[in-house]
Parts: sequence; structure tokens; C-alpha cells
Amino acid sequence: MNLFLLIAAAYLLGSIPTAVWVSKTFFGIDIREHGSKNMGASNTFRVLGTGWGIFVLLVDMGKAVAAVQLANYVSEHDWLGTEKIFWQLILGLIAVAGHIFPVFAGFRGGKGVACLFGVVLAIQPWTALLCVGVFLTVVVITKYISLGSLTAVVVFAASVLFAVKEQNLYFKWFAILSALLIFVLHATNIRRLLKGTENKLNFKKRKKGN
Repeated sequence: MNLFLLIAAAYLLGSIPTAVWVSKTFFGIDIREHGSKNMGASNTFRVLGTGWGIFVLLVDMGKAVAAVQLANYVSEHDWLGTEKIFWQLILGLIAVAGHIFPVFAGFRGGKGVACLFGVVLAIQPWTALLCVGVFLTVVVITKYISLGSLTAVVVFAASVLFAVKEQNLYFKWFAILSALLIFVLHATNIRRLLKGTENKLNFKKRKKGN
């Protein structure tokens, strides 16, 4: 299949604004006008409740997993002297870019954490499950979703570089760049955490129409 079409498909998959569609369809609001004002799973947990937060988290991870699978349609003569994992990562990162700058939602998206871990889940599932476990543990204990995301991405990078003996250089660079990206996108959250003003997660369920 044409590389351009695969790249476009990966971007469109990432652009699916799950939280925006859920908030508008079932609650009559635009989630980007509430909470942290982005359409990620973290803000969905905060604004719409745990159930919808889990739903958005799974869908956002799933669209990245689907984007990674598009690498199966890249013919070997289009690999440009690289390996299949290179295209898995490229298409996965394009989906992440689509989530951050979604064409279906006015290019106002989320921070890409769920999508990034969807890429990891598709390529190295046990590492992804470890990171999700770390994320959930930190969130349950501290009720800070941002701290859970930051901790999970640090564990991911450390695991790839030091623990799982990953040999692929592309994946190592992906781990480093992912950690840097998440920290940059969470700069304001980090400042609020240091000041003690970061919003905590409320596990209560939001009523529809409220």
C-alpha cells in the first residue's frame, strides 16, 4: 500500500477525538472547556468520571495500536533500508501527533499519553502493562493523574534502556523521546505539582447533562 495513504490513515486514526465526542454526545459539553481543557483520558477521568475515563483511555490506546498495525502493509521495498519496527514506531508516532493535533477537533487535542502507551502495547506489551500498572498505582495512591503519567513514562524509558535489554536502537530512541515529550507537554502540571496546586482525581461519577 502507498506510504502516503498509510501515513494519512495513521494520522486520521490518532485524530479520532474520543473524549470530545463522548462529552458532546452524552453530556452536552465540550470537555476542552472543563478541567485541564484537553481531550485526553486524564481530563475525562477528572470531568466525566472513572467509567468514561477508562473507556476513553482504552479507545485512545486502541487507535495507536491500530496505527502500529498499519506497518504490516508497508512493503519491504518501501522500508528504505530500515526495519519493520521503524515503520511501526513512525506510524504510531503519527497517530500520537494526530491525537495532539486532531483534524476532527480543530487541532485542539490531548497530551498523547494513552496513545504513546498504545504504541508500546502493540510492540512490547509486557513493558506497556508494567507501565499501566505503575500509572494506576500512583494515581490510586496520590490521586494525581499527571504524576501517574510522568512516573509511568520514566519507568518505561528506564525499562527499555536498562531492564529489558532492548537491542533495537529505534525503540531506545523512541523511549527517550517519549519521556521528553511527556515531560514537555506536562510542564504546567509539573509546576502545579511542585506548588501543591495540581487538581486531584475525583472518583465520583458525573451525571449526564450536568
